[in-house]
Amino acid sequence: MPEATHGVTTGAVARRLGVSPTTVRSWEQRYGIGPAVRSSGRHRRWMPDDIALLEEMCRLTATGVPPGEAARVVLGQRPEALPDATGPLPVPEALPDAIVPVPVPEAEPPYQDGRQPGSGNGLPLGDVRQECRGLARAAVRLDSPSMEALLRQVVDDHGLVTAWEEVMVPTLHAVGRKWESSNDRYVEVEHLLSWQVSTALRRAAVARTPTAKGPPVVLACVPAESHTLPLEALAAGLAEQGLPFRMFGGAVPAEALDAAVRRSGPAVVVLWSQARSTASHALARHVAGLSFGLRGARTAPLVLLAGPGWAGPPPGDGLLRPGGLREALTVISSVYRDQGHGTGV
Repeated sequence: MPEATHGVTTGAVARRLGVSPTTVRSWEQRYGIGPAVRSSGRHRRWMPDDIALLEEMCRLTATGVPPGEAARVVLGQRPEALPDATGPLPVPEALPDAIVPVPVPEAEPPYQDGRQPGSGNGLPLGDVRQECRGLARAAVRLDSPSMEALLRQVVDDHGLVTAWEEVMVPTLHAVGRKWESSNDRYVEVEHLLSWQVSTALRRAAVARTPTAKGPPVVLACVPAESHTLPLEALAAGLAEQGLPFRMFGGAVPAEALDAAVRRSGPAVVVLWSQARSTASHALARHVAGLSFGLRGARTAPLVLLAGPGWAGPPPGDGLLRPGGLREALTVISSVYRDQGHGTGV
């Protein structure tokens, strides 16, 4: 193979790994993860063994291992360390602060529940789970394969609610804060991360067939509201509990919502509002007042007002405002148990 003889450029190896060339250069300049053989020209040529080390670096950092620690592991796999990797390595001056990896001091012990302080490649994460920091690093690198694998693993290992509350949401919020404070930089990071989170949630939502009998849960955003990720998380949580649902997504017109409720006869309707400007208490009261079923045995749905847009007490009977995903799932499960339909868990 030609690359085994002549090697490949930094740009080519970055494309192969799904990271930016800046990230590859920063790993070389800061940690010494560079070509074992340096050519006399200006351009680095990466040989197969060098690329294998970079692949391992990507794998380790994507799982939440701090870059400094990952570099020590990777360099330990090289038979002969680079001469210039034994002393202090220069920090690149032109790299964005979100790309320069920040190592965590070796002496700092890990938290017992998997949390550690440290950087998600410059994102303001604070005290979070290791998987959260790994997801942040992969997001900044625009490394979709690593994000997909990590999200799938955390849902499998910890369940949907923990994955949402302790990994997905903190990372999404950190990216949002970075974007707001950086003059609209990192928009591409937020878009890609949101897509990967949505993909993971939808995969979880269709992974199980409902085991509970009875009418479905209707999930819908109010008119003019397009933020669907929290509803997708609820859909995945309902699927995990074996509960049936119908997801109608973002910005559902009032007439369409009325028709959906009347036609599906749901046990529960969840209305999501992200901002007070989109919350419609009149619409919520209208949905709570709908009834369906046979004459003499007509029923009405319980309406959950989900999201920060519904701040304040519920505006009437038949309306509840859950405090988050976990509470919403508890309330919905109790409705199915009370109606004798079971929950599947």
